[in-house]
Amino acid sequence: MYHIVLFQPEIPHNAGAAGRLAVATNSALHLIKPLGFSLDEKHIRRTGLDYWQFVDLHLWDSLEELCAAAEPEARFWYLSTKASVAHWDAPIRDGDYFVFGPESRGLPESWIYGHPETALRIPMSGEHARSLNLSTAVAVVLYEGMRRLSLPR
Repeated sequence: MYHIVLFQPEIPHNAGAAGRLAVATNSALHLIKPLGFSLDEKHIRRTGLDYWQFVDLHLWDSLEELCAAAEPEARFWYLSTKASVAHWDAPIRDGDYFVFGPESRGLPESWIYGHPETALRIPMSGEHARSLNLSTAVAVVLYEGMRRLSLPR
């Protein structure tokens, strides 16, 4: 269905939760090194619970390596609070890749401003909100994609 890409994730709990979301949505989880944790850590297994063994997990040395391995028609969407297009306004389709940045700093600004047509944001109306938790953001985007495909609930 979709591809969840965590670029240099720092917190094992978020990667574990993204793994559970991948299993629940029949999506693949791609982790781009360096990771801020070990995949052997009990935290990631605890958050992923007994789902972790079913995660379609791919580990990459760089985003460029992943892009080169993807199908030629693959589309990559870059999620950022700095983007101007809301995720619900993007022409999301089956097989798309959703790229999320590290928890402490997000994706490089050059990716967002250099390619505004593929940069998406999740709108937030709370005046004091800077961002959503990484795994929450992943869930919002994945389930919007599922809604568009009118998949069974």
